[in-house]
Amino acid sequence: MPKRSTSDGARLRFAMAALIRRLRREDGPIGIGPTGLALLGLLLQSGPATASELAAAENLQPQSLTRALRGLEQERLIGRRPDEDDRRRAILWITPKGEDLLRQTMRKRVAWLNAAIEATLSDTERETLRAAADLLERLAAADECADRG
Repeated sequence: MPKRSTSDGARLRFAMAALIRRLRREDGPIGIGPTGLALLGLLLQSGPATASELAAAENLQPQSLTRALRGLEQERLIGRRPDEDDRRRAILWITPKGEDLLRQTMRKRVAWLNAAIEATLSDTERETLRAAADLLERLAAADECADRG
């Protein structure tokens, strides 16, 4: 755990990473891993996309997604069809099976999180957490910062 003298950004990153790791334990043996879930989430949220568009959204190289996309397709969690404008590219979309898996996984995570909040935090702390969630959404939407220390 970071020392108290650690920057706010470092403490927040550490806490968020620990919470994400804990939430992932709720997933059980789904077999597609965090990258696969992230890709399903992107396709559900943004709609059909190319591998390049998904890679850009995840800040990865398209080649880095090849294995994950192949696994999702083999499990019939995503579909693939040639792009009508450029037959060399493929358009990917989430299938109903993929959507069901993603929603089920997110329900498990949210259920655990709600139970942990209820069991661990006071009413005042829950109110603080709601305010912090608003602030985290603002931070996530921030594009550039003047000082990147």
